[in-house]
Amino acid sequence: MKKEITATGKTVDEALASAKQTIGADVEGIEYEILELPKKGLLGIGSAPAVIKVTYTVPDPNPAKVFLESLLGTLGINADVTVSDGEEGEMCLDIEGEGTGMLIGHHGETLDALQYLTSLANTRGADEENRKRRVTVDIGGYREKRAETLRTLARRMSARVLKYKRSVTLEPMNPYERRIIHSEVQNIEGVTTHSIGTDTDRRIVISLDRGEQ
Repeated sequence: MKKEITATGKTVDEALASAKQTIGADVEGIEYEILELPKKGLLGIGSAPAVIKVTYTVPDPNPAKVFLESLLGTLGINADVTVSDGEEGEMCLDIEGEGTGMLIGHHGETLDALQYLTSLANTRGADEENRKRRVTVDIGGYREKRAETLRTLARRMSARVLKYKRSVTLEPMNPYERRIIHSEVQNIEGVTTHSIGTDTDRRIVISLDRGEQ
C-alpha cells in the first residue's frame, strides 16, 4: 500500500530524518522528492525550510491474521497469532496463549471450523498472490500431536488386521485426518485402505490386501 507525507526541516537531510521518524520502521521503499530547497534569508528574514514529499510502502495487513485476532478479542482470549510459511507453501497461523484449548474441540473439530472461516477471510481479503494459498490454523502444536496419534492408530489397527485377518473400520474423520491414515498404511505391507460413508460420516476401512487374503 503506497502512502505519502510532506516533511520539513532546516536541510533536506533533516526533513528526511523527520519524515522517517514520523513514518516508523515498518515500511518499505522510501523515496522522496524535493518540493522546496531551504532558504537562509538575510539575518533570519525571509528564511524558509526545506520541503520534501516522501513516498513509502506499508505492508498490507494479513486478512487471515486480522480475522483471528479479532475473533480472539471478541471471545476475550488473550493470545498471540504468528504467521509462517509451511513446507508446501501454505500459510500457517499458530495461536499461542492461555485458554486457547477451548478452540480445539473434540478431535480438532472446532479448530477445523476456525480454519475454514480463516481461509474464507483470506480468500476474500488477501491480494491475488496470497488468496490462492492454503491456510492452516494450529494451536500449540495440536495438529502435529494429533497426526502422530493417527499414525500410531494406523499402525496398531493394521497389526490387528494382519493378526486376525479381519477388516477394521475406524471412526469418522475429516479429509485431512483420513489422508494421514491412508499415507501411513501405504507403508505397511499386507494391508490396504478404502473409505466408506459420506460427508461427516466418512470412515476409513483397513483390510488385508488381495495378496494376503
